[in-house]
Amino acid sequence: MRDLSPPARDLSRLLRPRSVALFGGGWAENVIVQLRKAGFSGNIWPVHPKRKEIAGVPCLPSLAELPSAPDAAFVGVNREASVEVIAALSQMGAGGAVCFASGFKETEEGAGADLQDRLVAAAGGMPILGPNCYGFLNALDMVTLWPDQHGLVPVQSGVAIVGQSSNVAINLTMQRRGLPIAYVLMAGNQAQTGLADLALAALHDPRVTAVGMHVEGFGDIRAFESMALEARRLGKPVVVLKAGRSAAAQAATLTHTASLAGGSAVASAFLRRTGCVEVASLGAFLETLKLLHHGGPLAGPSVVSVSCSGGEASLMADGAEGTAIAWPPFPDATRTELRSILGPIVTIANPLDYHTFIWGDTERMTATFAAVLGGGFDLGVFVLDLPRPDRCSQEGYACAVDAILAARQATGARTAVLASLPEAIDEALTARFEAHGVTVLHGMADGLAAIDAAIRAGRLAPSETPVLIAAAGPPEHATTLSEAESKAALARDGLRVPASATAPDADGIVQAARVLRFPLALKALGLAHKSEAGAVALDLRDVVALRDAARRLAPLGTGLLAEEMAEPGPELLVGVTRDPTGLLALTLGAGGVLTELLRDSATLVLPASRGEIRDALRGLRLAALLEGYRGQPPADLDSLLDAIEAIAAYAEAEAPRLIELDVNPLIAGPRGTIAVDALIRLEAP
Repeated sequence: MRDLSPPARDLSRLLRPRSVALFGGGWAENVIVQLRKAGFSGNIWPVHPKRKEIAGVPCLPSLAELPSAPDAAFVGVNREASVEVIAALSQMGAGGAVCFASGFKETEEGAGADLQDRLVAAAGGMPILGPNCYGFLNALDMVTLWPDQHGLVPVQSGVAIVGQSSNVAINLTMQRRGLPIAYVLMAGNQAQTGLADLALAALHDPRVTAVGMHVEGFGDIRAFESMALEARRLGKPVVVLKAGRSAAAQAATLTHTASLAGGSAVASAFLRRTGCVEVASLGAFLETLKLLHHGGPLAGPSVVSVSCSGGEASLMADGAEGTAIAWPPFPDATRTELRSILGPIVTIANPLDYHTFIWGDTERMTATFAAVLGGGFDLGVFVLDLPRPDRCSQEGYACAVDAILAARQATGARTAVLASLPEAIDEALTARFEAHGVTVLHGMADGLAAIDAAIRAGRLAPSETPVLIAAAGPPEHATTLSEAESKAALARDGLRVPASATAPDADGIVQAARVLRFPLALKALGLAHKSEAGAVALDLRDVVALRDAARRLAPLGTGLLAEEMAEPGPELLVGVTRDPTGLLALTLGAGGVLTELLRDSATLVLPASRGEIRDALRGLRLAALLEGYRGQPPADLDSLLDAIEAIAAYAEAEAPRLIELDVNPLIAGPRGTIAVDALIRLEAP
């Protein structure tokens, strides 16, 4: 892949500073409080023209009085003054700065965008985070350029969390799930330094094991692609929680960050292409990062669940439906060993309910758990919820804890404990398990989502081919090609279309259609949704039927199109749309009258390889029809792939102008594929 992004700025001085300058009053004071609380050992230089000290630290009256160029600065003054301070810091060779002020491009005010451009120009080659940015936390070196409370503690290694929302970030630092967080890095408006730049800086720290990104807007697409490739090279997975899945969320994202959120399906397709693993909730986000921190992606999908309750076993099995998790049966040797330990009453199945017959017998529990972990699964999961200690005693559960730890030590197998409720296991026990190589997953739904994500992380690989980026934003002017014009344009790129004829009126179409073979289809031109308007007549067997249909349809449109009927077969929709980010999204799905009814579709971003298109088709429910369902002949898959590639080729060639392309239906017959309807919208000159 050719790297199309500019070289990344060096953020090392900013993120791991030995000197910090602070500008402003109350917010700067908050940062000093957090720095001292963290035990920051470097120099702290508050700058304020009127105050003698801030939080007990003597103030300098002006920036010119700084002893040297600071490695990092927190600029907590108003937006106009921020530009001046950033310019002065850049000129003196500072290592970087956090621009805290808001009122830049994230607002609807036109002046805000101009001011943000001035801020970036003032920074020059000096890295800045923001504006509209809280800053960052570094729990590896205990640097807290952060004007608020947080929940981080010192760690030797851990994951990095990168995002834009400071409130979400603060909430994540308060987790009690045993996740070691090394960095929390905020990008704000991404005016200069984007999410991908921050993720890349974290990835290059050898103490970071994985990166989690809360993405509201991707920012620089090319930088994101390069970051994902580097993450793969370093063997460090990237987990993404993408905001903007709903229309309301997209509107809020645009208002808050002034960066394009992109459609949910398109964003997910882009993330798959880059090799990032996507999750859908904050809980799953944390649990996935934790599982990846303790051992990286899973080697495969085979998981074994162990519990002393049939209810828990059923919940585990049900919760894994629709995920990548597989519950393979026990190998014969393991089954025999378990039968000898548990006796004839227990059903030896995966998920395993070992009942409570052996509860309290640590030796037999250890033997059972070791036998399970010795079965060659990619992950062994023990469901374990403890009583709340303020009302109950946990003493009777020591047998399970000791047996799990002993079995893990005896086998060395990858092992997790899963509490069905997040609050049913505390931080102290979590730390004990994790000190012995056992990951603790808090919450059944989040835990299963994390296992699924860790499996997917092991399968994903970033594409070496850059995505195609067309013009971003909505078009100013658009023109819509007629069905006949659309088909002709696509046919030039190799798409097969029916033999056809056009005419402005009924008499004309009867004459023009003499070169065609019956049966014919007749359509009124100029309508986007012809079926709903009754503007289509099918299976016309002779001239009389054609004339009658033409007289009925002619008043409905701007002309008539007659074409030879296509051989029946499964009907698909193939569409290409331009996302607000500039990405071109290729959508494949059930077509014809089933499009809205089934909502069976898959989305890729262009360019897409033939293999990616084939895999997307196989993932549709429609795939059974393509393979030949209940005695029907299978579709000609090669010709179907050829047709989709022809549509994609047209879209790529017209990328600067293309707004929307829709082929529906594309009929995948046993002797070839043919497009019987098409619509193209282009940006007008």
